[in-house]
Amino acid sequence: MSFLQIGQLKYYVFNSFQKLGVPHGIFTRLGGCSPEPWYSLNVATSVGDSRENVIENRSRIMAIFNKSFDSVFDAWQIHSTKVLCSERPRLINEPHKKGDAVITSNQNVSLMMVFADCVPIFLYDTKKKVIGIAHAGWQGTVTRIAREAVIAMHSNYGCLPKNILAGIGPSIGPDHYEVGINIVDEVMAAFPHMYKSIIYKQNCKFYFNLWNANKIILQESGVKNIEISGVCTACNVKEWYSHRAENGKTGRFAAVLSLPL
Repeated sequence: MSFLQIGQLKYYVFNSFQKLGVPHGIFTRLGGCSPEPWYSLNVATSVGDSRENVIENRSRIMAIFNKSFDSVFDAWQIHSTKVLCSERPRLINEPHKKGDAVITSNQNVSLMMVFADCVPIFLYDTKKKVIGIAHAGWQGTVTRIAREAVIAMHSNYGCLPKNILAGIGPSIGPDHYEVGINIVDEVMAAFPHMYKSIIYKQNCKFYFNLWNANKIILQESGVKNIEISGVCTACNVKEWYSHRAENGKTGRFAAVLSLPL
């Protein structure tokens, strides 16, 4: 893992992706124009920030990659297993399609998804030159959205899991992600043989390790090369948006992925 900074923008990159020249970044909340409680690089209008601020923040991010904000394909995230495939950007006034993973093979399309504790999962097929981002909260993890993204890359583009490079980005870590017994039951049902490495009990409380769970899902899907950031968003709200740590009054940070030109 590495952090880069350009101007006021600070963002995380996967070393494995960076070595291959893959333009990407998971951006902290620093360097934007949004006021409190979204201070400052918020990229989602759904949390109450103005459209003008969001467009400006997205423009600042995309300028790092020498692209405009309207080169992006994104989705309205709904904690589903739906994967969206697009060979063109979403037009600025075009309604979002709903889904929780986005994939493309177009070098002129930048994928973007937004986060505030859920897990950003980056995918890159080094042979077919196809990319994807998945959004995995506890629901997307239990229902295996990462697996669905790998399946969609295979069915749409012929990608083989063994050629896919994966990155599990900054999200809420197991030390902060306390969950109730109802979620524990769902995790145990979804991972009957592996739940002991995913659910932890401490001081009569249960904690969910989203990183380990999504690593297991990717491995089950045939993906071998997996990099885990190990960065907890709830540990440092000065740099990251955290829905849990900020009691829901926060913004969304951007995860951006493009193909090398």
